[in-house]
Amino acid sequence: MTQPTLTYVSFDDFVADVMTLAKALRASPFKPDFIIGIGRGGLVPGTFLSHATGCPMLSVDYSTKVPDFSDDLLVKLAQRSAAGEKLLFIDDINDTGRTIQALRQALLQDGADEGNIRFAMLIDNIRSVERVDFSARQIDRDITKDWFVFPWEAVAEIHAIIEDSQAVPERTL
Repeated sequence: MTQPTLTYVSFDDFVADVMTLAKALRASPFKPDFIIGIGRGGLVPGTFLSHATGCPMLSVDYSTKVPDFSDDLLVKLAQRSAAGEKLLFIDDINDTGRTIQALRQALLQDGADEGNIRFAMLIDNIRSVERVDFSARQIDRDITKDWFVFPWEAVAEIHAIIEDSQAVPERTL
């Protein structure tokens, strides 16, 4: 299998991306009651965005699929949304759109008010099947095949980074 092109996102670029999102949120009529970090890649951006905006943060661990930390929490978040609370979900990258699609579907099935749900990403793939409401930067996966390595991932062993990049081969081929 071909080695992916790894593009390391520097800490300074990461902070700049968070500040871009914070600025966009301040300019938006949508004022979230909570920022929801999507585990695993959205937890660090969520924490930073929470500090940058003063908005409290919650989290949901979608990546492990452990019901107590994903499905059960999504039911509670859907109830909060239905009660009028505005929720901003954040992740590191909208690549294929599968995470956003699954979260939206679960929230709506559990009665969420779609008007109270928004998504933010550090990097948004314009070819994704799902659109986001806020992004710091955009890529076109038809052109950019790089695997982005965020600061919190850079501490992993290189074989783990490469293995992660190959989970969905069409992203990096």
